[in-house]
This record gives sequence, structure tokens and C-alpha cells, in this order.
Amino acid sequence: MNTQPVKFYQTGSFVAGNRLLDVEVRTVQASTARTNALDSGHRACQGCGEALGARYALDAAMRATGNQLIAVNATGCLEVFSTPYPESSWRLPWLHSLFGNAPAVATGVAAALKANGRTDIRVVGQGGDGGTVDIGFACLSGMFERDDDVLYICYDNEAYMNTGVQRSGATPPAARTATTPVLGAEPGNVFGQGKDVPRIAMAHEIPYVATATVADLHDLEAKVARAMEFRGARYLHVLVPCPLGWGSASRDTIRLARLATESGVFPVFEAERGEVVAVSKIRHRVPVEEYLRPQARYAHLFGEPPATAVLARIQELADRNIRRYGLLGEEER
Repeated sequence: MNTQPVKFYQTGSFVAGNRLLDVEVRTVQASTARTNALDSGHRACQGCGEALGARYALDAAMRATGNQLIAVNATGCLEVFSTPYPESSWRLPWLHSLFGNAPAVATGVAAALKANGRTDIRVVGQGGDGGTVDIGFACLSGMFERDDDVLYICYDNEAYMNTGVQRSGATPPAARTATTPVLGAEPGNVFGQGKDVPRIAMAHEIPYVATATVADLHDLEAKVARAMEFRGARYLHVLVPCPLGWGSASRDTIRLARLATESGVFPVFEAERGEVVAVSKIRHRVPVEEYLRPQARYAHLFGEPPATAVLARIQELADRNIRRYGLLGEEER
């Protein structure tokens, strides 16, 4: 009796809607041929934006490279919940590096492949904002400066979530964390600190820089595919809300990512060689309060009386993003 192996795979989203699209533009997750690079069985929290973002990003990278891909992963949430020894949820060649050297390890992998004439195999480095914006920043800048042939993806949940929700260089102003408590005259994280790594990457004038969120997964897939069309250093910064660290409902992960873009707090754009070439316009502009209020890390801003001066400063930052990237469509002007 002839038998065929049965491939078990996770149910993707957008499946019904994709039937209305041409095959070549359907989302990766709508196809049973996808690799499920990050498979079921991992231990991410309910509503984890990082698990969702990584699954879509790496499946898109696998399709773009014909499954010829190696991933290098920094220490952090993504590594911890996906590889509790001796188990793993990864279904591609995957290396775990230290907290701060994933860009350097990815560079070494790319160099070894080049030395062996394997230009068909591509390399992705990935980590959270702690391992990217802070601990791994020097390695990342070196990777950009050398123009190493690596796509580095930062899954930004705006704090060190794996070790107890401590502030990182990507933590936004006024946010409460374990190391920026709600104390003193200006509670929460201070204004004027941290790093805007997408803009820093653009300053290196590398081939491709983009931002994305888990609110538009088709856009995320498209940007990963676009990144794989380039050789050299590429950087993708993905906003991935964290219910645990943000104090939000697990069901609100996508909603919060969408509100971050619609308020101007998180601009979504693409840049090539240091120049912005495309932006995702705001369709329905909302005040920053609508984005901040569902998150317990900002609860101190909505007491009695509310911290109107702090809210106004956050609104100013969002407005600056809107002006800087030209985020308003004609209907919102």
C-alpha cells in the first residue's frame, strides 16, 4: 500500500481573504507550503507579539530564499520561549548567540558561507530591543559599517521583558518599568533618552531599512521579501506589543500595534541608502491617549488629576513623527 506523509501545519490568518488575490501576492501564511519556521509548542505568553512577528518574518524569509536560510538569535524572550533545552520550536538551521553579539555571529556565518562559495544561503540575525538597541548595539553598528550580507530583525517590545520588565533604550517616555517606577516629580521613564535605531541605521546608509508592526502582517512579509532582494546589511525594526510588560489585555496586541501607527507614535516606512522611499500613511488619526490608555504601564498618566502636561509632550513627539515622515494622507490633513 502506497502512503504519503501528512504535513501538519498551523492554521494561518488571512486565508479566506487571500482567495480573492492572485496567487503571487497571497500572504505566506495562506499557503500550506509555508515552512512554519517557528512551529507550535513554544512557550510564549498568550497574545505575544514577538512570537507572531517572528513566525511571519521568518516564513517570509524562507519563501524569499527558497528555504536557503540560517537564523542567528540573540538571548532574550524569543530564544527562551522557543528553545527550553532540550526542546526547540525552530524548523530551520538556528543558532543561539549571547545577548549582545547576534549581529557579529550572523556576520561570521555569512562570511563562512561566502568563503565556501555558498552565496545561495542567506543569513538572518534577530533579537529583542535589549539585545539590539542596548547590549548588541556596537556589534550591530559594526555590521552596518562593514555592509555585511545579513538581514537583522529587531522585535521591539520596548523593555527587557524576559528578565522582569526593565527599561531598555527603546522604552518610551513616561512608561513604567521595574527600573523606571512611578515615583518622583516625573514618574516613569524620563524624556530625551534612548535610541532611534531605524534612523541610526539610515545614517549608516546601508541598502535597506524598514519598520513594521504586527498590525499589518502582510506589510511585514512584503518588507522581509524586499529586504532579501538586496545584498549587504539590512535592518528591519518590528513593533511587537507585550501584554505582560505593557500591562495590556492579550486580545489587544494587534489593536495596540495599530493604534501606535495611527497615532504617529510608531512611524512605518522604508528607506534605501539613507533615503526614505515609502511610508505607510495614517488612515484614521487618533490622539496618543487612545493608544496609551489601554496599557497599565501608563496608568499613572490617567489618574485624578490626569498628567495633561506629560500627555501633551508625548503628543508632541507623535506629531513630530508625523511631520518628519509625512504620515498623513490627504483625508487626514
